[in-house]
Amino acid sequence: MEKLIKLSGVFIFLSVILTLYSYFIESRYLMYAGILLWLSFFILFSTLKKKRLIIILFVLSILSFFISYINDYPIDIIKVITINQNLITLLVTVSFLRLINITSNVEDNNSVPKGRKSFFTTYFSLYIFSSVINFSSLVLIADKLYKRSALSSIQIILLTRSFASNVYWSPFFASFAVAVTYAPNLNTSIVILNGIILSFAVYLLTYFEVTRDKSLNINEFEGYPFSLNSLILPSVLALLVLSTNYFYKDIKVIILISIFSLILSFGSTLFIDGFFKSIDKFKSFILKDLPNMKSELSLFIVAGMFGVSISSILLGLNITLPTHSFDWISASILLLVFILLGFIGIHPVITVAIIGNYIVQVDNTLFAVTFLMAWATNVSTSPFSGLNLTMASKYNLNASKVFNLNIKYSLKIYLMSILSLYILSKYLNL
Repeated sequence: MEKLIKLSGVFIFLSVILTLYSYFIESRYLMYAGILLWLSFFILFSTLKKKRLIIILFVLSILSFFISYINDYPIDIIKVITINQNLITLLVTVSFLRLINITSNVEDNNSVPKGRKSFFTTYFSLYIFSSVINFSSLVLIADKLYKRSALSSIQIILLTRSFASNVYWSPFFASFAVAVTYAPNLNTSIVILNGIILSFAVYLLTYFEVTRDKSLNINEFEGYPFSLNSLILPSVLALLVLSTNYFYKDIKVIILISIFSLILSFGSTLFIDGFFKSIDKFKSFILKDLPNMKSELSLFIVAGMFGVSISSILLGLNITLPTHSFDWISASILLLVFILLGFIGIHPVITVAIIGNYIVQVDNTLFAVTFLMAWATNVSTSPFSGLNLTMASKYNLNASKVFNLNIKYSLKIYLMSILSLYILSKYLNL
């Protein structure tokens, strides 16, 4: 079984290479990339700890396809296999950035200041790290805090909100890749700018809350140090992506991020460790670390298939959106639906997969912003989010405590999101 698991890592990596090759050279190879990913899914399925959701989605997909088949509704098999291929490619390639140690030269913990300054440096250290290397950065910082003592309420608030606020805008997050996949005509610069502003608002809201709540005792807060070295990787990657996109506007941003993530990861390890050691690092990562992404990969693969299967029925029945316009009011209602569904355990990926075929009828930019708002809110507040479940299990926390610390925040951020949607809607003349 161990050999098969390692083989699945090879399949995942080859799938990424074929996806990039199909984008630039020969599009028909995207089908082969999707097949390799599905093979890795079947290999790794038995090793999944939580299979219930995957099984339910898979069975419902088969039933939906059967309904479509007996009613002669169109079924796009190629779309079933490749629907989330670019998204997964981004997810995999960005994970290689973990090979680059961007925190090796931070200050010693003894020099970490206490109080408000420490809160600020810790918040933005995590914010900057996670904007590029995602969840591993949160684990890195949380581990360091947890080694000193059990995570306090104020540390939990900081970790969940700082990490989640990147979901609003970071093109290096899977959420952004999903948005681009299902709303391909979005205006990237508007989405990113709106997200950055909203993430800053999240910080101000969080800082206001923790300073007013005396029980959190911000003056005794001790966190994680900030280092200018932490800016190097995000800055270089952003510069490469943005400058290339400026000259080659037709290339999708998620493809550029995927390519430069691989180049930067290998180039950095090659420079630091030499040729043979860097090859060993990449080989080890492909064989051991990529198969460990099985939970995320399985969700995106099966959720994509489920979305296509449901869409086949909806299209066959000629069901259309209940509204002919999509403005800030419609977006606010949809955002609430996304958030409430997330609270009962339905991942935003599943919801957007179901309605994906109808997004072409609405403004892609406004929809993408709405979707990212929903994902960000669910990440920090939903008791079923991967972030909160991991925090609860890894750091011996009560899941209800994490939820209670952020539930009032979710209402506030929803109201802030409505204001943002209103302003954006007016700007887009919707």
